[in-house]
Amino acid sequence: MTGEIISIGDELLIGQVVNTNASFMANRLNAAGVEVKNVVTVGDDAAAIRDAFGRAFHRADVICVTGGLGPTHDDITKAVASEFFESRLVRNKTALAGLKEYLKSRNLELTPSREGQAFVPEGCTVIPNRRGTAPGMLLERGGKYFIIMPGVPVEMKGMMDDFVVPFISSRNQGQVILHRTLLTTGLPESDLADRIGDVKEFLPKDGATTLAFLPSALGVRLRISVRGKDLESAKSEVARVESILKERGGDYMYGDEEGTMEEIVGHLLKERNLTISVAESCTGGLIAHRITNVPGSSGWFERGVVTYSNESKTALLGVPREVIEAHGAVSRETARAMARGIRAAAGTSIGISTTGIAGPTGATPMKPVGLVWIGYADEKAAEAYEYRFGGERHIVKERSAQAALDLVRRKLLGLPILRRP
Repeated sequence: MTGEIISIGDELLIGQVVNTNASFMANRLNAAGVEVKNVVTVGDDAAAIRDAFGRAFHRADVICVTGGLGPTHDDITKAVASEFFESRLVRNKTALAGLKEYLKSRNLELTPSREGQAFVPEGCTVIPNRRGTAPGMLLERGGKYFIIMPGVPVEMKGMMDDFVVPFISSRNQGQVILHRTLLTTGLPESDLADRIGDVKEFLPKDGATTLAFLPSALGVRLRISVRGKDLESAKSEVARVESILKERGGDYMYGDEEGTMEEIVGHLLKERNLTISVAESCTGGLIAHRITNVPGSSGWFERGVVTYSNESKTALLGVPREVIEAHGAVSRETARAMARGIRAAAGTSIGISTTGIAGPTGATPMKPVGLVWIGYADEKAAEAYEYRFGGERHIVKERSAQAALDLVRRKLLGLPILRRP
């Protein structure tokens, strides 16, 4: 089966709301074996909605629509659907019963505007909405399925998981679509592509297995997509390609979509019964923020301090003034002293630090924007590593935090460090 997603709402077109619904629906439709070919966004305009319905009907088997089902004058999706399918709007007993049950559970009255939510195109299958007042609607014609749902994310997600995916899966035997995303860091997209080599060597010629490179500030994601006849064969093919990518990607590959860098580092620290503390200058607390996003991080994270000024580096970390005066705040010597200082102050197994020039100001010919030193200290020694990051200020901060966490990962696993000490 092929699929199309239609998102309705002026708020999407003017950038007021980010369309996260489309990505969620695409993910769930793929899980049901539906290959999504198009994602369309239209405003609250009857002609535009009718046009989108018509084009989708001719080119897709499953069309998922969200938005425009509320009780106000600009919610016109239901009326357009009724016209498109030449079916009058009628009060549906199932929809009304569900509406009354929902309102009763929240001690709300059945007002005329709310009662209007129970009117749906005649002959449609009502999709229960346990999280709101507007029911979903399933309309079938010529073996094509139109599934219309509210735009409220929690309501749409409930309908997709409770009804849509099971319904489509039961009618779409013989095709499975699987995706798996592997995470890399420390290599630009072009360098990673060189390491992976010619994908034609290991991807089948029929196009049933594809590989996508998805670069971001934190690294490049590698997405494997497989279309198979059954789940087991699809899983086997994903595992085959994943094995090749891991071998060629080497230690630049650190995980998959199920685990972030901070989760992996936390697991390594916990496994080894180690603790860590962080002294941040240019990253402004971003590393500590990421570490503490992991549940249970109090078991390995003791403290983080933001020592932005030179005075704070001396007062809180014990960095000698003469070190900063001689080498500058952004230097190997200062980063090393910061890592050693936070480790001593916190009494942790490991101390890490960042100091750099995030820009756009503060640079010199010898110390350009993007220069960052990351310090690392443990019971054996204190070291610092130089990095050169590109991008705007927030990008430099994000890349610095990722590199610091990756530095810890590499140290704990005994892997080569990406930058010279």
